Amino acid sequence: MQQIKDKVAYITGGSKGIGFGIAQVLIDHGLKVAISGRKLADLQQAKEKLGSDNVFVIQSDVSNFDDEVNAVKEIVATFGKIDVVIANAGVGKFAPVDEMSLDDWNAMIGTNLTGVFHTLKATVDQLKENKGYYISIASLAGTNFFPKGAGYNASKFGVVGFTQAAMLDLRSHDVKCTTIMPGSVTSHFAEHTPSEADAWKIQPSDIGEMIVNLLQMNANVLPSKIEVRPTKTS
Repeated sequence: MQQIKDKVAYITGGSKGIGFGIAQVLIDHGLKVAISGRKLADLQQAKEKLGSDNVFVIQSDVSNFDDEVNAVKEIVATFGKIDVVIANAGVGKFAPVDEMSLDDWNAMIGTNLTGVFHTLKATVDQLKENKGYYISIASLAGTNFFPKGAGYNASKFGVVGFTQAAMLDLRSHDVKCTTIMPGSVTSHFAEHTPSEADAWKIQPSDIGEMIVNLLQMNANVLPSKIEVRPTKTS
């Protein structure tokens, strides 16, 4: 089992939902965690909720490569390195393809897909240096298409393909890459407000525990693509 205490993780979209849940679990397991997002107020609120000295917040829009480069510089200046990168930031806009706006299409591709590339591009030297782990949070929408999902499906199909190809490119550098494809998760995604009615769904902490398991696996083992669903439906 790999030791993970004191490793440094960078989580994009970490102020709420899945990213925040992952941060909570990683901190509980002794990691130092940097979380980024577009809204500084949300990040500061998340830091207060996490209640740990091992949390660093940085404002960054993953669709802007310069933001991610700056985020990496600040994280390394604060914690000294980056061992684990979790590309989680994402947006969802749903409409029939003939009604979808250019702005909504560009927002999804820019954040969900190009943002995933920007995050890896900005962190890859750290990952190589530290024999690190890159994890993208995709979706079952990356393999299952549905009505009104053309833009979201395109972005998440892209994330799955991107991460799998990156895995082949980087494993010779002792860098692991995995994409996690959750089904229904309790989160603030698409402006949803979590409630007791979401109890049947995957919880953000469940994804965090899954990531801990990945990080602790033998160095010779690589689950490169993981589909995860709620045990039951609502």
